[in-house]
Amino acid sequence: MIKNIGVDQIEVDRIAKVVDRGDGFARKVLTDREFAQYQDLTHKRKIEYLGGRFAVKEAFSKAWGTGIGQAVSFEDVETLRTESGAPVTTSRIFTGRIFSSIAHDDHEIVAVVVLEEPAGWRRAIGKLSHLLSGRKNDHSS
Repeated sequence: MIKNIGVDQIEVDRIAKVVDRGDGFARKVLTDREFAQYQDLTHKRKIEYLGGRFAVKEAFSKAWGTGIGQAVSFEDVETLRTESGAPVTTSRIFTGRIFSSIAHDDHEIVAVVVLEEPAGWRRAIGKLSHLLSGRKNDHSS
C-alpha cells in the first residue's frame, strides 16, 4: 500500500554554482557512499548527480510529511546508482520500499519518491483494529 508521494525540483544553475564552489555542499548533502560515486564524475555529471540526490532527499522528506529538519536528515536517505545508472533509494528511517525517479534537462532537475508501506503492515493494522474493537465491545456490554 502506498504511504505517500513526494516531488521536488531544483534549477540546474543553482546546483552548478555550488559545485563550482567546491565539495562543501556535496559533503553536507551526500552520504559517504554517494560522495564516493560523486567524486568519479565529470563536472556536468556532478551537477546532475548532486542535484538529483538533493531532490530525492527533499522529495523523500515531503513524502515522509516533515521536510528536511529534525525528523529527516540528509544522511537518512541514500540514492546510489546501479551499473545501468538506475537510482536505488534506501533509508535508515523507513523500512518499506522506496521508488525513486530522477529526470533532468539543461534547466531543471526533478525527483519523484513513492513510499510503500512494509509488506504485511496493512494486514497487521487490520488485525489490531479488529482485536481492539472486539475488546471495546466486550467492555460495553
